[in-house]
Amino acid sequence: PAVQPVAAKKRFDRLPDPCGVIIFGASGDLAKRKIIPALYDLSCEGLLPERSYIVGFARSEMDDKTFRARMGEAVNAFSRHRPVSAAAWDAFASRLTYFRGDYKDPTAFDGLSRRLDTLDSKYRLEGNRLFYLSTPPEVYEDVSRLLGGAGLSREEEGRWVRLVIEKPFGRDLESARALNTLVKQSWHERQIYRIDHYLGKETVQNISVLRFANGIFEPLWNRNHIDHVQITSSESIGVEGRAGYYEEAGVVRDMFQNHMLQLVSMVAMEPPAAFDAESMRGEK
Repeated sequence: PAVQPVAAKKRFDRLPDPCGVIIFGASGDLAKRKIIPALYDLSCEGLLPERSYIVGFARSEMDDKTFRARMGEAVNAFSRHRPVSAAAWDAFASRLTYFRGDYKDPTAFDGLSRRLDTLDSKYRLEGNRLFYLSTPPEVYEDVSRLLGGAGLSREEEGRWVRLVIEKPFGRDLESARALNTLVKQSWHERQIYRIDHYLGKETVQNISVLRFANGIFEPLWNRNHIDHVQITSSESIGVEGRAGYYEEAGVVRDMFQNHMLQLVSMVAMEPPAAFDAESMRGEK
C-alpha cells in the first residue's frame, strides 16, 4: 500500500525551517545507503519542510535525471517506507537536483553559490542551508575552506547555515586539532556538527534510558556488580564499493575510534546533570 504522510505535529511542535540541503559526495556509498533514504523517509512522514530542496554535489558526470534515477534505486533498496509509493517518490524527487564540481576548484563553489541562489528564489526560501560533507576525509579541509571563500558560510539577515562533518574527523589527535583550526577560520562553532551516525540509532539512544531511568538496572550498573563488558559489531555487509575509503582510513578509524568507543562511553559514563548535548558530552 502507498505510504501516507504522517502529521508532523504528532511528533514535533514545529517543522524545521524551510532550507536547502547540499550533500557533498552525493555519488558515494553513504549518500546512497543512508542520507537520501533518510530524507525520503522524513518526506513520507511529513517531517521535511515543503519549501526545501536537496542538491547533490560530486565529481561524477551525470545530470538531474540520472541522479534522480540512481537515488530512486537507493530509496527502493534502503528506505524504511517500502514498497515505495510512486506519488511519494515523485514528490520527493522533484526536489532533487545535481551539481557537478571538483572539491578543490574555487570556480565550482562560485557556480554552486549561484545555483543555490536560483533555488532559493524558486522555493521562496530565506537562505537557510545545511551543507553535509559525505566525502572522503581528505577533502574536508578543501570543501570547508572553499565554502567560506564563496561566502556560503555567512549567516546574514536572520538566516542560518550549518556544516555537517562525518567521521573520521582527522587521522589522529594532531590532525583533528589542525582540522578544527582550519574549519573555524570560516565557520563559527555553533554552525559545526561533527557527527557519528551510530548515535542516531534508536537502540543506542535507549542505552541512557535503560541505564539511568530503570529501577532494576540503575543500582546495579557499576563496577561492583559488572565483571566486564563486551561490545560486538556484527556487520551484514562487506567492504563492497568502499575499498578506496578503507585503504585510506582503515577499519580501526572507520569503526573502533568512533562507533565502538562511543558505545563504550555510553555504557561506562557517570550520570549527567541533565540530558542535554553539553552535559552528555562532558560525562562521555
